[in-house]
Amino acid sequence: MSLAITLAFFAVGLLGMPIAFALGFGSLIGLWMANVDANMVPQRMLHAINSFPLMSIPFFMLAGELMIKADIMPRLIGFAMAFVGRVRGGLGHATMIAAAGLSTVSGAAVADASALSGTLIPELRKQYGLPFASAVVAAAANLGPIIPPSGAMIVYALMAGPTVSIGGLFLAGVIPGLILTAAMMGWCSYIAWKRDYPLSGEPFSFRNIARQMKGSLVVFLMPVTVIGGIVGGAFTATEGSAIAVVYAMLIGFFVTKKLKLSDLPDALLRAAITTAIVGAMIAFASTITFLFTIDMLPQKLAALIKEITADPLVFLLIVAVMLFIVGTAMESNAAYIMLVPLFHPIAMEFGLDPLHFGFLFVFNLVIGMLTPPVAVVLMVVQGVSGVATKPFMKEVWPFVWVQYGVLVLCMLFPSIVTWLPRTMGY
Repeated sequence: MSLAITLAFFAVGLLGMPIAFALGFGSLIGLWMANVDANMVPQRMLHAINSFPLMSIPFFMLAGELMIKADIMPRLIGFAMAFVGRVRGGLGHATMIAAAGLSTVSGAAVADASALSGTLIPELRKQYGLPFASAVVAAAANLGPIIPPSGAMIVYALMAGPTVSIGGLFLAGVIPGLILTAAMMGWCSYIAWKRDYPLSGEPFSFRNIARQMKGSLVVFLMPVTVIGGIVGGAFTATEGSAIAVVYAMLIGFFVTKKLKLSDLPDALLRAAITTAIVGAMIAFASTITFLFTIDMLPQKLAALIKEITADPLVFLLIVAVMLFIVGTAMESNAAYIMLVPLFHPIAMEFGLDPLHFGFLFVFNLVIGMLTPPVAVVLMVVQGVSGVATKPFMKEVWPFVWVQYGVLVLCMLFPSIVTWLPRTMGY
């Protein structure tokens, strides 16, 4: 039965049907084969989305949309350029730092790709040429779901159940996110020296940093307030996401004064569409997850993997290879919803730390957003910049391997991921 559901899902996916339709079609096939009462479908679907933590997704989406419309990018770029100073490839470094700052607001790679593309590609293109400029922006956008808050981590925690804390998973992404930022800046520096790109930015000075920080402080206080409150237990992730929306509106209306009432309908609509897509996938996937459970697929899969290996590291490598393949062919939210209920219980049987495994799972699928044919970040950046596919991909692949290098580092040294959340009591 489980095989039939899986084949039905991928068959519909390959035909180009919407993911939610594929999930619904797969669940109907499974119900028919299992001879399960169809009346349970609406009950399971309603139960799956009747979740208080799930409300944090639209609020964080809306907060990110409002902050982008509030025109915070010039402040982030100014701070990043002051921090980097006058160095070769400095604009590429500034792009990575600005993307890390934007990630603390948006929590989504696609939103970051859109904001960074429109703001930075014109200037990057002048210094680096269009293919490398587009690749820098695409790679930087992938910091969105790694550095908290992260919509992907929220979806993972919801699908994994009570063994994974949203706050703990947020903290798990902090140190790897900083390492990833530094690693990609290193590659930008190497390419800048190799190709003799011009110096950019003003000479480094603490006075310049202080001046830029003064203008950017109100932006950086948002993630400190929201993430700090969630981690500290002052409020839940859902309450924190609502606070983020209010904070974003205050910044847009009274600080940058770039946000207008006429911007609200579009921001609300974009957040609602994204939330509806995720909600529909979760609702349909809950039926398939139920069928997988009664078919005991996780237990069967765990037994199969344990016949292959009893080493947790080998298991992680097997999962990484599978997610690499899945990431090239499936949208990441669909992959979380379909695969987390299967692999998370197996990881627990192998004795893996739930936060460590959860972060690796999310990171692996985030990298998949840069690997074609289903590479939504590349599609967004290419749509804005108009760069040709072949030279674009030639420049993107090194960034993909850098990100996989950081993934392997986190896999081999779990404390990189778990030290901060464990220190904070998770």
